[in-house]
Amino acid sequence: MQEPTAPLELAAIDLGSNSFQLLIVREVNGELQVIDRISEKVQQAAGLDANRCLDAESIERGLACLERFAQRLAGHDGASVRCVGTNTLRTAHNRNQFISPAEKILNCPVEVISGREEARLIYLGVAHTLSDDEDRRLVIDIGGGSTEFIIGERFAPLELESLHIGCVSYTTRFFSDGKLSAKKFQKAVDAAHLELLNIRKRYRQLGWADAVGSSGTIKAIQRLGLAQGWVNEFITLDSLLQLRDHLLSFEHLDQVEADDIKTARLQVLPAGLAILIAAFESLQIESMVYADGSLREGLLYDQIGRQQHEDVRERTLGALIERYQIDTDHAQNVDATAQYLLQQTDLNTPANASLLHWASRLHEIGLAISHSQFQKHGAYLIRHGDLMGFNRAEQQRLGLLVRCHRRKLSNAELELFPEEEQKPLLGLIILLRLAIILHHSRLPEQVPELTLQLKKKSLHLSFPFGWLEEHSLTEADLCAEQAYLKAAGYELNLD
Repeated sequence: MQEPTAPLELAAIDLGSNSFQLLIVREVNGELQVIDRISEKVQQAAGLDANRCLDAESIERGLACLERFAQRLAGHDGASVRCVGTNTLRTAHNRNQFISPAEKILNCPVEVISGREEARLIYLGVAHTLSDDEDRRLVIDIGGGSTEFIIGERFAPLELESLHIGCVSYTTRFFSDGKLSAKKFQKAVDAAHLELLNIRKRYRQLGWADAVGSSGTIKAIQRLGLAQGWVNEFITLDSLLQLRDHLLSFEHLDQVEADDIKTARLQVLPAGLAILIAAFESLQIESMVYADGSLREGLLYDQIGRQQHEDVRERTLGALIERYQIDTDHAQNVDATAQYLLQQTDLNTPANASLLHWASRLHEIGLAISHSQFQKHGAYLIRHGDLMGFNRAEQQRLGLLVRCHRRKLSNAELELFPEEEQKPLLGLIILLRLAIILHHSRLPEQVPELTLQLKKKSLHLSFPFGWLEEHSLTEADLCAEQAYLKAAGYELNLD
């Protein structure tokens, strides 16, 4: 009798602007069984200076927290852990001073995700914690440096936005001296209203049946409202205004007290409350419920989806192909050949195979703008687009492959990446370029069986006897490619 398979353990780390949070779960029949939760108020957003650089103290606080997380994660395979950075790490110019040591501590990549990707993952986490009905819902998550607004149905988001309003950044901006006043509070509300103008009309027109809050700020607001008797099951604008008046009865943030709410959360609560009041007023929200699901749960369900071949990145890929009218037959042929070549090298890892697959499918995306230097147009679209499911590092690597898939091979572009990534990325670029050359004619003929040897500074490509002589276009392209690679310090040998 076969032994039952042990439940899969997964972990998610959310490097938020206010808190760093670790969630460890078991997957049981597609559901998440929580094993452990750890949360620390690191408040990295407070460490951003006027030049948008993290100060040494905030970096040190963050790394010390991750040392404690790493102890709890001892024994976990790095592949079972996903760690993402949000608004503060998106903003910080010197983010690598934190990310590089953080990755060594955790033994896993630190992914910096876009605001819209953060919103998608938050919605995924919330949707899995609510009843599976078909009513449209609005989800709001107030973070330390940004607030996400999502409208969706079931597990599918319809609108995604991330606005630069957060409880830590607004505390620094409006309550930096710790003093509370009605005037300061209203300035915070008004500033949030200005940001909400960007989405107000569109969100109101789309509408929703239920509003859901998913952040620690909204949880604290609900808890404080329940304790005071202002909130029953639902948070309303009236209950928020009562809480405002309660907070403004104190003269200083240090005086605010509440049972079961940590001091660090209370310190940023007035700013978070101002944002939520502005959201209620601007979007005309009647009532809101709190849900436990959040970014961390979304990360884990997304990870499960990837393992079960329900990768949202493939849906994003399909949407881009359709939107930019990419020649799918040609792209699939290039992809098949690129994978065939990759399998003959020591670069053949799942991550590299995925990156080469994406680049093969999207290498002609820039043709929708112009044929002239379309590799540059394509790289721009990929690097700066909101590509659901992709983190920023993946978009930058993918953009590099698309940028360098033809013409001159840009060493300057490659040197923007960490030194340890440059050699494998160059190898993937060369494989993609070769696959494209072999399909230059766009004919439905089979590429011959090739033998490929990829070394540090050279590549040897062997064809069946007489094949190159019978395919003069390919031969000419490969001769030109020899010159391009030579200029980049790489030797291509053919026989």
